[in-house]
Amino acid sequence: MKFLKTLSVAGGLAALPTLALAQDAAPGFDEIGPYIMTTLLFLVAGFLVFFMAAGFAMLEAGLVRGKNVAMQLTKNMALFSIASIMYWLVGFNLMYPGDFNGYLGPIFGTTTWLEPVGLSAADAALDYASVASDFFFQLMFVAATASIVSGALAERIKLWPFLIFVAILTGIMYPITGSWQWGGGWLSELGFSDFAGSTVVHSVGGWAALAGAIVLGPRIGKYKDGKTVPMPGSNLALATLGTFILWLGWFGFNGGSQLAAGTVGDITDVGRIFANTNMAAAAGSIAALALTQIMYGKVDLTMVLNGALAGLVSITAEPLAPSLFASLLIGGVGGVIVVFAVPMLDKLKIDDVVGAIPVHLIAGIWGTIAVSFSGSATIGAQITGILAYGVFTFVVSLVIWFILKAVVGIRVSEEAEIEGLDKAELGMEAYPDFTKG
Repeated sequence: MKFLKTLSVAGGLAALPTLALAQDAAPGFDEIGPYIMTTLLFLVAGFLVFFMAAGFAMLEAGLVRGKNVAMQLTKNMALFSIASIMYWLVGFNLMYPGDFNGYLGPIFGTTTWLEPVGLSAADAALDYASVASDFFFQLMFVAATASIVSGALAERIKLWPFLIFVAILTGIMYPITGSWQWGGGWLSELGFSDFAGSTVVHSVGGWAALAGAIVLGPRIGKYKDGKTVPMPGSNLALATLGTFILWLGWFGFNGGSQLAAGTVGDITDVGRIFANTNMAAAAGSIAALALTQIMYGKVDLTMVLNGALAGLVSITAEPLAPSLFASLLIGGVGGVIVVFAVPMLDKLKIDDVVGAIPVHLIAGIWGTIAVSFSGSATIGAQITGILAYGVFTFVVSLVIWFILKAVVGIRVSEEAEIEGLDKAELGMEAYPDFTKG
């Protein structure tokens, strides 16, 4: 407490503040250090994962045709913004039930309008981390889930129906299923394990994308006379840049999921997670590079890029427990999955423009199963989790896509698709100096 000392000045009294009493000194670093370090982990990891939004945008912009680039960039800007608002408004409280400050409240003079559940009380305890930093970190994950859907359905979906789906996905669907594992729900109690989201994030996005691709149908001319017609992307340099940005952001994605940095052991584990994450990405990339050379006689850059991403998705379910060699094997299998899964989807006439379903759904399932090899969970618990997430997300997504199709329509007209969504939907072009589609 502070006290006042009074002095006589010109017949009056003046109140002068003094220093705080010694016994009320601020707590030392030993006391608040873990709180500070874990809060910083959430913030640093969070903005690394935020940068993945740029990675998704560049990857998609590079893999779609030039006449649809501006639309993909618009979708990525909009979906991140919608996810941010919906996760604050509804999602965080669904995913992590707790004391509720209210959806709406006074705008000025209080923090309850801006801050998520129980912020003041939790921070006052100084026993873990700032809830605001935790909210920020978790928000980045839900935005990544929506980005997965964006790429798979590119070049033929209307903007506004897609954004309506994003609002439902990020505000309701993802938080409900996320609570099953990360909110202490029934899958967590069953023993299901998903360290950073091979299933909770990536396969959820993949299942939603698969449902959308089935309802939407393939692009005009993609499948002709029983053959798959190649539709090359507009800019492989951008796609490569996007992949490297995603690779960088993944260190925050997996490293931040350690959820603690207050001890030497915590920081050591974050370092191991970084090393394993990198190894899996490298192995996935090399596996795809070698396999495309063997199968097609030439290396396919798009497969190499998606191989790296598949390696990252594969290790995400358990990036701490495996050795570096085991991480190499896990990531390498992810790269192999992509090379075989992309043509498999084409045979089924499921048009996935950027390869999101092989990378995020199929590799995500593999990575979740691989957790059982490290002893972190039983194979039964992992398969139960995979099925639960798959059935719920696919069925609910399918219903929503069908409702949107019936009510407002989800696919652009044939004329608009041929012209390109940039001109038809937005009235602008990403590359106005070039006319090639």
